Amino acid sequence: MTSNVDNALLFLLNTLFGLYNAALLLRVLLQWLRTDFYNPLVQFIWQITQPPMDLLKFIPRWRRLDIAALLLAWILTLINLQLALSIAGYKAGLGILLLSSILNLVVLLINIYTVTILVQALMSWISQGVHTPATALLWSLNEPLLRPVRQYLPPIGGLDLSPLFVILALQVVRRLIPLALPLY
Repeated sequence: MTSNVDNALLFLLNTLFGLYNAALLLRVLLQWLRTDFYNPLVQFIWQITQPPMDLLKFIPRWRRLDIAALLLAWILTLINLQLALSIAGYKAGLGILLLSSILNLVVLLINIYTVTILVQALMSWISQGVHTPATALLWSLNEPLLRPVRQYLPPIGGLDLSPLFVILALQVVRRLIPLALPLY
């Protein structure tokens, strides 16, 4: 049983590691999808993730995939898991840590897509036709997932239901992932 201080520390630890890992995964996605590099939000993500990337510049890319950023996210997730287990007073073997860290990154990626699709849908209701850096970023990030669904599910009464179906599919996949050591 953990104390309130341990719970607060675990929350803070998981939040800080989770936010930075989300930025690293967004960096990977934005490069993979060839998002507009001059978008201010892309610049922000790039700048907050660049310092450790300078240290890992010896790791090559594979096509458009930033292997160094993925490796750093995986290492940070391993550290996060180990610290969380230490605070909670548990131990886990190396194999379960390695597998859990990969699965936690997949869950984080699913959570990123769920949130960005939800925000994009809400923004489309609130500010239709308004072009901002956020809408451009969300569109370029989410369109590869939404476009295939739109091909099979046209708008009904002017309402695009593809975000709903993609979010439902993402959450089903999320629940199928067996997390022995959940962080996100």
